[in-house]
Amino acid sequence: MSTADYVHPDVLVSTSWVADHLNDPKVKIVEVDVDTTSYDKGHIKNAIGWNWQTQLQDRVRRDVVDPRTFAELCRNSGINNDDMVVLYGDNNNWFAAWAFWQFQYHGHKNVKLMNGGRKKWEEEKRPLVTEKPQTSKSNYAIPPTDESIRAYRREVEDVVGAGRVNLVDVRSPMSSPARSSLPSRSWAKKACSAAATSPAPRTSPGPRPSTTTAPSRPPPTYASSISPPASTSTSPRSPTAASASARATRGSCCGICWALGT
Repeated sequence: MSTADYVHPDVLVSTSWVADHLNDPKVKIVEVDVDTTSYDKGHIKNAIGWNWQTQLQDRVRRDVVDPRTFAELCRNSGINNDDMVVLYGDNNNWFAAWAFWQFQYHGHKNVKLMNGGRKKWEEEKRPLVTEKPQTSKSNYAIPPTDESIRAYRREVEDVVGAGRVNLVDVRSPMSSPARSSLPSRSWAKKACSAAATSPAPRTSPGPRPSTTTAPSRPPPTYASSISPPASTSTSPRSPTAASASARATRGSCCGICWALGT
């Protein structure tokens, strides 16, 4: 499957393109892995390593990081507002695509995914290094949040069964309440009804509590896919309510959905 087969091929770059831009000062390469130890074992030259567990989520509010935290992360990584950021990672870019969506959400639109991720780079026997790049702290400005690419639980509740919006569950069948098939409309109504018993999100923009699910099984192509990170909370929650809340965050499968136009 070539990049020309995607609806948005502009969000993808090839491994060859990355190899040709390893020393480009306006291209910042960031690795985000499911296995947070992979980066230290070997990574693309000049790539910065981000830990999705500690740097890309608010572990107290169980939400994506806020604009100020995101800006500080970029500053410490030497990323400028006008840089192109290329993301890649293991497991067909699961969590690289999670970072991709957060860049989009925080207003940094010049961001790409390396098609095929770490797996394709390794299959092509391209070099990996263990030395971390020397970066200078940047003056990354706190970005405006783009709420147009995110939907919240209440918005989902308002459209379930109306036939106006497609709700896509990207989890594997084994992690879905309806294991043998995709959720039916009646199941979705029940899920949102159950979700309504949990605290409703605020109506004004800004950090909101969210519940997320573990990554689903990737598609058998080099297209990138992701689900949001699993909750770090130890308190019990209804699987039905949790799944309804998870689907309320648009961008949870941002890599494959954006590139394919779903």
